[in-house]
Amino acid sequence: MIAAVAAAGPDLVNIASNPMPEGGQVGYFLTSDKVRIRYAIWPRTGEKHRGTVCLVQGRTEFIEKYFETIADFRKRGFAVATFDWRGQGGSDRLIAGDLGYVDTFDDYWCDLQSFHTEILLPDCPPPFYLVGHSMGGLVSLFAGINDRLMFDRVFLSAPMVGLDHQPLSFAGMARVAGALNFVGLGKLPIGRKGDRLAAEQTFPDNPLTSDRTRYMRMVDVVKARPALGIGAPTISWAAAAMTSMAEVGRDSFPGKIRVPVLMLAAALDQVVSTGTIEQLGLRMRTGHHMVIAGARHELFMEKDAIRGQVLAAFDAFITEQTG
Repeated sequence: MIAAVAAAGPDLVNIASNPMPEGGQVGYFLTSDKVRIRYAIWPRTGEKHRGTVCLVQGRTEFIEKYFETIADFRKRGFAVATFDWRGQGGSDRLIAGDLGYVDTFDDYWCDLQSFHTEILLPDCPPPFYLVGHSMGGLVSLFAGINDRLMFDRVFLSAPMVGLDHQPLSFAGMARVAGALNFVGLGKLPIGRKGDRLAAEQTFPDNPLTSDRTRYMRMVDVVKARPALGIGAPTISWAAAAMTSMAEVGRDSFPGKIRVPVLMLAAALDQVVSTGTIEQLGLRMRTGHHMVIAGARHELFMEKDAIRGQVLAAFDAFITEQTG
């Protein structure tokens, strides 16, 4: 494993346009392979005790981006626990610079498994519900295979099971990226339009959200702490991602998932493939999918009408178990 590049302190960015929910606890934990991960947990605020939402982010994201969504879950009676994946946010970076890097997606599974052991089990009330967005959604699907007892239910927002307008098959793209990685080019950047850092001038044609206020919150947080931002993914990251997406595409994959899953897809997604999410949802034995009309990729960052549908879907899905 590449030596980690130490992150700054674990404190969260609290600014007027993106206020931090009260009552949180923030710190670091070490994964089983000794990477330092920034995490935060919040107790519930509602009268009901409904367990803990474990919120896992997409590529480039950080805890602060989900303050509003964390407050929404807490109002519903859930404690919330979340962390920054290795290589992004306030966690240790794996290479110098602002590029996204990972050796294999199994490393993200290591982050989630270590978080479950070090933080969720000792410090958070069960039952545990896994909520994953984009890249975090892809990792969450593997969690539903690797250990069916970790989480009672899995709720996914635009999971990265395929890319929009990809030129080759997952397996073909994985072979190309893997070959480049093998010859020593793994740390070089490879990216698309959606990998641009958010800025005020990029809002009009951004693929993430149609809500300007929520988009600018992301910009404001990174302005307040530039170290939270990362740029394009590396070839190594791409090889790892394509390998994992190719695995999801295998005929045998859906039957291996042994926990209830609900996947939400964004009808106007230009980052991940809505069609691939639909195909997977139709093949799953323990899960299903919904397509949110008019939505771009960042479902939790969209306009109120769209977010309302997302949270209503979450409520109905979890209520099936909690009542």
